[in-house]
Amino acid sequence: MEDYATSDDDYHYSSDQEDSVDAYENDDPDYALLSSKGPTTQVITKESLLAAQREDLRRVMDMLSVREQHARTLLIFHRWDVEKLFAVYVDKGKSFLFAEAGVSVEEHQESDSSIASAVMCLICMEDVPSNEVTRMDCGHGFCNSCWIEHFIVKINEGQSKRIRCMAHKCNSICDEAVVRTLLSRQHPDMAEKYERFLLESYIEDNKRVKWCPSTPHCGNAIRVEEDELCEVECSCGVQFCFRCLSEAHSPCSCLMWELWAKKCRDESETVNWITVHTKPCPKCHKPVEKNGGCNLVSCICGQAFCWLCGGATGREHTWSSIAGHSCGRYKEQEKTAERAKRDLYQYMHYHNRYKAHTDSFKIESKLKETIQGKVAISEEKDSTLRDYSWVNNGLSRLFRSRRVLSYSYAFAFYMFGDELFKDEMTEAQREIKQNLFEDQQQQLEANVEKLSKILEEPFETFSDDKVMEIRMQIINLSTIIDKLCQKMYECIENDLLGSLHLGIHSIAPYKSKGIERASELSVCWGNNVNDTEMLLSEKDYCIYAASVGVTAELDRPSGSGSSDDSGCSSRKRARKEGLGGGFFDLNLPAEFVDRN
Repeated sequence: MEDYATSDDDYHYSSDQEDSVDAYENDDPDYALLSSKGPTTQVITKESLLAAQREDLRRVMDMLSVREQHARTLLIFHRWDVEKLFAVYVDKGKSFLFAEAGVSVEEHQESDSSIASAVMCLICMEDVPSNEVTRMDCGHGFCNSCWIEHFIVKINEGQSKRIRCMAHKCNSICDEAVVRTLLSRQHPDMAEKYERFLLESYIEDNKRVKWCPSTPHCGNAIRVEEDELCEVECSCGVQFCFRCLSEAHSPCSCLMWELWAKKCRDESETVNWITVHTKPCPKCHKPVEKNGGCNLVSCICGQAFCWLCGGATGREHTWSSIAGHSCGRYKEQEKTAERAKRDLYQYMHYHNRYKAHTDSFKIESKLKETIQGKVAISEEKDSTLRDYSWVNNGLSRLFRSRRVLSYSYAFAFYMFGDELFKDEMTEAQREIKQNLFEDQQQQLEANVEKLSKILEEPFETFSDDKVMEIRMQIINLSTIIDKLCQKMYECIENDLLGSLHLGIHSIAPYKSKGIERASELSVCWGNNVNDTEMLLSEKDYCIYAASVGVTAELDRPSGSGSSDDSGCSSRKRARKEGLGGGFFDLNLPAEFVDRN
């Protein structure tokens, strides 16, 4: 195996490295860097939520030639997966696609003779004027009062995104425009709640869009364009795993991290105290604390044992000795006790190293301000070296690799322990894989510590030659660490997890430039009222404005605001304070909106 361990004298530079060094120095020093292929994640704010939703709606409307409410019904049924929807359309046909989702597009015309006559509602069994009867796309009609009660019940039950027709065995979804119109007449609060659920369905039901897990909530959602198994950074600065919404935890799988976090919460605060102050009972293996001076200890299960050696004894004893027992003689302990002790020591081994790197990360995070001060002093000196971007890049590499190192110990605890993969590997296979992984882990650890030590050097006081030497050391170490991280991830994916039959453990891919920061999804308004590709209708804009809590200015395309060449308005709109006037915040729970 290629050895990346370096000594203090191993930092050499040749002309063949010029391209890689220049590329390294030109890296963006920020922690989250975007790839050359363009952003694969986007931030959806309250202002851009409707625009993001309409982007998918427009694709379905254009492809299937359906109205917006039918497109939304289809997308909600397929969890806003446009590609899956199109695949069903190609494989099964339009009729199957519509029937499966409960969409009815047939027009049902009422006869002229029935317009002025009374109609019996089959729900309440009362005669009502025909103008108070509403007929859905499926052809079933009932009185408005029954429809309204039906809508209110379904919305309160949380089924507002797919309200079905009241007719027996009818699976058609009610027209959202009809629901909105009927509710707004008598129950405007329920109409707002209905609109809220329709808007948020794009996030709640979409596997490629999830809320940012920040606390307090920043109000943003993240949309991924490619694989959902990834780690992202919101515009608020929170980095998280998109699949499980926990903190970014690769190279741990989501299940490993869930188990490790729970284990740390349950055990890490007490494991040290238990180890120091207690000993396991030889019968029930529960920890026993000594509260007196005598070495004969009794457990609550009734078993007496020697505090010095932990061996089971009788109860006959003196202050200095126990009858029939001598601690000077070695005795084999029970296998169960040994196993419990081994498991405890194994956990302590991995947890102590995990915590050590986590603590180092917290301490090194404070280096940024110190290093910025050193760079400022160095730039003021009369020196030939003016570019210090390599310092910030080295610091970013240290942060990323330190995070990988800390989580690698949590991964190793479950990978080579008995909790998850006991039956997946033989002892010989486990030993080979563990040695392979730990060799790479130790090489990475050694180089990370060297990089940390060099970054703490007072380079602002050194001569130019010494600074150039430190520069090459940091660049070389950063390159080595990057390669080691890549090899570790490849080893985990191919040699460790890839060879197992249990395929539920997958890890987010390694990114050399760090976790990608999601780009902002802008809201654009068309300059031409006939531009159906970009323009939101006046009605939609009012709904959108009420939902995100801004003042609805229907004359938005006028010259009162400036626009760029793409048609994106840069004019600021006033935000409503509080919940008055029918405006509410998308981030507030529906129950809170109802109370207000």
